[in-house]
Amino acid sequence: MTEGNAEQAALWNTSGQGWARVQDIVGQVMRPFEELLVRKAAEKPRRRVLDVGCGTGGVTRAVAAATGAECVGVDIAESMIAAAREHDRAVFVLADAQTHTFEERFDLVVSRFGVMFFADSRAAFTNIRRAAEPGADLCFVTWRAPEENPFMQTAERVATELIPDLPARDPDGPGPFRFADPDHVRAALDGWADVEVTPIDRTARLPEEALVPYLSNMGPVSRALRQAPEDERDRLVGRVRHAFDGFVHGGEVSFPTATWLVTASAPL
Repeated sequence: MTEGNAEQAALWNTSGQGWARVQDIVGQVMRPFEELLVRKAAEKPRRRVLDVGCGTGGVTRAVAAATGAECVGVDIAESMIAAAREHDRAVFVLADAQTHTFEERFDLVVSRFGVMFFADSRAAFTNIRRAAEPGADLCFVTWRAPEENPFMQTAERVATELIPDLPARDPDGPGPFRFADPDHVRAALDGWADVEVTPIDRTARLPEEALVPYLSNMGPVSRALRQAPEDERDRLVGRVRHAFDGFVHGGEVSFPTATWLVTASAPL
C-alpha cells in the first residue's frame, strides 16, 4: 500500500464505521447509480466482475444477482469490508486496488463513487487494467463539479462553519470531486481504449427522518461533528438539519445530482 493510500485507509476505516451504520440509508440515496451500473452490467453475459471501492458491497451483490457472475468487491477500508462480509453472494477483499495483485481476471470492472480516492489515479487504473481480460469493460460513476451538486456543497459549507479549521478540499487530490474535470478522467485512463465520459443527472431521495442519521454518519458533516465537543453536538446537529431545509419536501428529502458515467475497455 502506498503512503497516500494508507492515509485514505485510515480515513475510511473511521468514516466507514459510520457508513456501515447507515448502509441501508446510503443504499436508498445511491439507488439510481446502483441501477445504472446494474443495467450496464446486464447488457451482455458476464463471468467474473470486479467492484472497485465496493464499500459495504451493495453494488457488488446487485450485479451478482442481475448477472449470475462471480463477483469480487475490493475496498481499502476494513470496517466496510467487515460489513460487506456479513452478506453472501459475493467475495470481498480487503486490499488497495492501486497495488494489489489480483489472481483472477475480470471481464467487467465497475465502481460507484469508489475510484476518486487513489493517491495515483493513473497507476491505479493501470493496475486494474492488468486484472482485466482483453476486451473487458470498465464502467464507473463519479461526481461532476461541487457547484452542480448542491446537497454535497451544502454539506461542505456547513462542516466548515462548524469547524473553521477543517482542512480545505484539494480539488486535484483524492476526494469525491477528483474527476469533476473530464480531462482528468481521460488522463487517468491512459492505456484504456474506447473511453467515453457521459453526463448523467439523477434525483436522489431519502425519507426526512433519515436525513440527520445520514448526515451525522457520512461525509464532511460527520467529520466535523466528531471533532466538536460532545456537549455541543446536539445543538450542532439541529443547526445542520436547518441548513438542509430547502431539500425537504413533504416528508421526503430529494436533491439533484450531477455525475459522469465513464466507460472504457481493456485493449485486445
